[in-house]
Amino acid sequence: MCIATAISLLMILICAMATYGAYKQHAAWIIPFFCYQIFDFALNTLVAISVLVYPSSIQDYLRQLPTNFPYKEEIMSVNPTCLVVIILLFISIILAFKGYLISCVWNCYRYINGRNNSDVLVYITTNDTA
Repeated sequence: MCIATAISLLMILICAMATYGAYKQHAAWIIPFFCYQIFDFALNTLVAISVLVYPSSIQDYLRQLPTNFPYKEEIMSVNPTCLVVIILLFISIILAFKGYLISCVWNCYRYINGRNNSDVLVYITTNDTA
């Protein structure tokens, strides 16, 4: 319980830092949230790979669920191959959405970082053809 509370408080802190960094346009404050998103994406990818490599683990997991779990018997009666395909499709949708959110945070970081950059590009245009 203490570990779950500590992780929850840390996540709230990281999200608050990202919000503050975006609001005040401090790009460095967004990096911890971005790193968390990358870590979360990697863990979800490992889950998808483990479902793909060990499809029988889904049936083992379903057997370990409590007897009062809703729709447990209906899920257990589904063809294991079909269940793996459904779970992989669901995880793929989640990974695509997480990838989109990572892209959003990265674009926000690049925008703030570019906005705070003091370099100014100067283009000189002349009619000289030589």
